[in-house]
Amino acid sequence: MEENRYLCIDLKSFYASVECVERGLDPMKTNLAVADPERGKGALCLAISPSMKALGIKNRCRVYQIPAHVEYIMAPPRMKRYIEYSADVYAVYLKYLAKEDIHVYSIDEAFLDVAQYLELYQRTARELAVQIMADIKETTGIPAAAGMGTNLYLAKVALDLTAKQTEDSIGYLDEALYQKTLWNHRPLTDFWRVGEGIANRLARAGILTMGEIAHAEEEMLYRMFGIDAELLIDHAWGRESATMADIKSYQPKSSSLSSGQVLLRDYSFEECRLLIKEMVDALCLDLADQGLTARSVSLVVGYSHETAMKPAAGSVSMPAPANSYQEIIPCVLRLYDRIVQRGRPIRRLNVTCSGIGAEAYEQYELFTDYEAVERERKLQQAVLEIKRRFGKNALVRGMDLLEAGTAMKRNRQIGGHRSGE
Repeated sequence: MEENRYLCIDLKSFYASVECVERGLDPMKTNLAVADPERGKGALCLAISPSMKALGIKNRCRVYQIPAHVEYIMAPPRMKRYIEYSADVYAVYLKYLAKEDIHVYSIDEAFLDVAQYLELYQRTARELAVQIMADIKETTGIPAAAGMGTNLYLAKVALDLTAKQTEDSIGYLDEALYQKTLWNHRPLTDFWRVGEGIANRLARAGILTMGEIAHAEEEMLYRMFGIDAELLIDHAWGRESATMADIKSYQPKSSSLSSGQVLLRDYSFEECRLLIKEMVDALCLDLADQGLTARSVSLVVGYSHETAMKPAAGSVSMPAPANSYQEIIPCVLRLYDRIVQRGRPIRRLNVTCSGIGAEAYEQYELFTDYEAVERERKLQQAVLEIKRRFGKNALVRGMDLLEAGTAMKRNRQIGGHRSGE
């Protein structure tokens, strides 16, 4: 079984552990929650330390959900620092494996294909996992857990469900052990890639466990989930056909760039029109920075829950692939004015540039002012250079200074959370 062995390594309560290490505290014994105090009691805890989880407090809870009698440290998010720690952990992986055998799944989790390294290091998969986890702890101070499996799916499930039950924080699964120990496990949402929506649809069909999925009528599952039923059935049996080589060789048919934000209060139609301009401006700079253009732009605008209205959504195609704010924003604003209802409070915005491709020579058109296009291109490059050298807020548009604007605040964030700078 050693020739098909995968590891899935997770950094325990990563953000919280980093904050503990930075304070010289033991991540396993310190009560600490990572949350933005500026967002009040309703702030989301991005992570809580293992000792708080041991008290029955759920990860990703709201601050007000932490019992009043529990004493803990509240640490504001520092996303840039967490990225630095994650890079340090990746450097540990590279001490043992080539990058072709490492897939970074998230900032705190990675899959490792160790099959060809076991003979090299004269280690079993478990011994190699122990060595790598010890190196991570020594290098960064962050505790880790690991799942071992004969395929990628089983390694992930072993991490999520069985590693928590072992003293060394390492779980193991093969297909036979998975079927024997987890076919009756509930709830289904504990399994990788099974969300509330899938679990609810299965429950309506009387299916509550992986074992029941495995023995269900396949035609019924395909009617319910289409082609996705194939993956669900395979996972119910503990099978996974994808390998590390498949992940590394995968090439998406299309790509996109997107920007989204959830607003902390109800915004009006006009206020959100400003935010759309800010978001498109930032996306255009990202496109120009990477030498890319977009063929279309789509919008999703979510109203306040009080309206009980479905989000407004639509897309618009560019006359030609573009990355210029001056070319893209008129099309986007016309789309916004057409699909969004005035007078309705708005709480969520998402802008996506699709049909991404490299800048290329273009067909000249009679009525296009190419001198203005070239001026815009040079202006974008100058703006990008200033922002690279002095920070994203070193140069902003006048609209960003308006009260409703969020661009300057978002420029100080990573992934929607404080960067810590």
